[in-house]
Amino acid sequence: MRYISTRGEAPEVGFIDALLAGLAADGGLYAPKAWPVLAADEIAAFAGAPYAAVAADILGRFAGEEIAPAALRALCEEAYAGFSHPAVAPLAQLAPGRYLLELFHGPTLAFKDLAMQVLARLYDHARKGRGGAVRGEATTIVCATSGDTGGAAVAAFAGRPGVRLVVLFPEGRISAIQRRFMTTSAHDNVRVAAVAGDFDDCQAILKALFADAPFAAAVNLTAVNSINIARIAAQCVYYFTAAVALGAPPRAVAFAVPTGNFGDAFAGWAARRMGLPIERLIAATNANDIVARALETGVYARRPARATHSPAMDIQVASNFERLYFECAGRDGAATGAAFRGFAAGGSLDIPPAVHAVMRETFEGVSVSEAQTAEAIAATWRQAGELIDPHTAVAVAGADLASPGNEATPLIVLSTAHPAKFPQAVAAATGAVPALPAAARAVADRVETFDRLPADAEAVKAYVRAFALP
Repeated sequence: MRYISTRGEAPEVGFIDALLAGLAADGGLYAPKAWPVLAADEIAAFAGAPYAAVAADILGRFAGEEIAPAALRALCEEAYAGFSHPAVAPLAQLAPGRYLLELFHGPTLAFKDLAMQVLARLYDHARKGRGGAVRGEATTIVCATSGDTGGAAVAAFAGRPGVRLVVLFPEGRISAIQRRFMTTSAHDNVRVAAVAGDFDDCQAILKALFADAPFAAAVNLTAVNSINIARIAAQCVYYFTAAVALGAPPRAVAFAVPTGNFGDAFAGWAARRMGLPIERLIAATNANDIVARALETGVYARRPARATHSPAMDIQVASNFERLYFECAGRDGAATGAAFRGFAAGGSLDIPPAVHAVMRETFEGVSVSEAQTAEAIAATWRQAGELIDPHTAVAVAGADLASPGNEATPLIVLSTAHPAKFPQAVAAATGAVPALPAAARAVADRVETFDRLPADAEAVKAYVRAFALP
């Protein structure tokens, strides 16, 4: 397996180098040079298999010969051993033909745990394979988060040797429990900073750090956001397990995905590209609807980010949309690079009609209002007895608002966070306060420690440099 940049200029690399680099040297995102494809009987064989076994199989197809199958199986078993549900990502039925895929049974109660726990162990494996250190020195991970990625990264990397973790979150734009999963770590290898801006500011700063090659080399910089191809690979897994549980591959399925940075939705596209019979993907956004607008109108245009009750989706630059553009443009790196450099400069991109048409073969974009989100929370509680968080509710409402699909095709809604992470919004919509899981109770009373930074790349560089190079 080899990996190429969506912008076509960076040299191709192997899986471990793509994992450790995070972002390609030309500013693009890594994609497999050739996507692994599973035959129908290989997919069918996942039925009844433990989640870790399916994860090891799927990840092995991305890793190629760089990680031995036995090592990958052990790594995955360890990653998911601490999840609170034996199925790891169980399905719950909401109504005839509609299901909820629960992705919140990890240590920080969000879907990010499913990939991040594996990612941390992949880093450990890479370190051991290179004489005890990644690229000879400790690695500095800088993570920009809209709420859940940061907590998942802290849970996965805190205390691990050879790794320094810096988390940037938008101050005042995440829930208290989301923040506490980041700010209550007592480990010396973790620093957390509140940035005076929105998530797009945090993400732009992260990309600026990578763009400064001398700085990135000096601190041995990498990233664990969904720009990292290993995150996408790990997130493909639950698409396969959910689909097989409902009769795939003989039976096609559909998914509704709450989306901000488009990583989870792109993982669904990737699973389809790998042979999973996904009939359609509904990409549901909140008021920060850059993805929904792009899919519906063919114009990918940034607007100011708005604060909503689904803060992990308060994003107006969806990094993984570049991967979709690249694939739908016939893997034309030069065209993709020109398009997204233009978008970075001007904030708008007209998607060529032929590229847009290919996107629409799989995706439908739907924007969901705050009122529709609240009603979805209330209706799901009233009709199915299930409490759902606001992000999941965006996908539920998006499924209701999308064009009618094939009634015989099961629709799976990705439930990306536990409702207890957003108790005020859930209680306001239903009158019911979600029970606090043990993982949330554990951080509720701990002392928080974090710094405050301006939304300025140079200030963040100085902060990271002081931590990485004391």
